[in-house]
Amino acid sequence: MRKSHVKKGDTVKVTAGKDRGKNGKVLRVLRNKGLAIVEHINFIKKHVRPNPQRNVKGGIMEREAPMPISNLRVVCGDCGAAKGFNINVLEDGRKVRICKACGGQVGKTA
Repeated sequence: MRKSHVKKGDTVKVTAGKDRGKNGKVLRVLRNKGLAIVEHINFIKKHVRPNPQRNVKGGIMEREAPMPISNLRVVCGDCGAAKGFNINVLEDGRKVRICKACGGQVGKTA
C-alpha cells in the first residue's frame, strides 16, 4: 500500500488538470491506485440505464471521478495556504501535521 499525504476530510487545492486552482473536500482516498475523489471537482458524465427495481431513473448523470493524489495539495485550515506540511511526533506518540506557512495544525491527528 502506498503512502498518501491526503486524508479523507482534508480540504485540498487542485494543482493540475482542468480544475486547477479549485478547492474541495476529500470524500474518499484510493491509496492502492494513488487516487482521490474530491467534492465538486473533476465531474464526468455517466450514461445510466433505467432500473425500476432500484428506483433509478435513466439518463446522463454527473458525478465526481477519481483524480491523482499528486495533483492535490493540502490546504491549512488556519492560514488557507497550500504550502505543504511537516509531521511532528508528540510526547504521547501521536503524529501531528504542522503547516509550513503558519505553524498551525493541519486537519486532524494522524
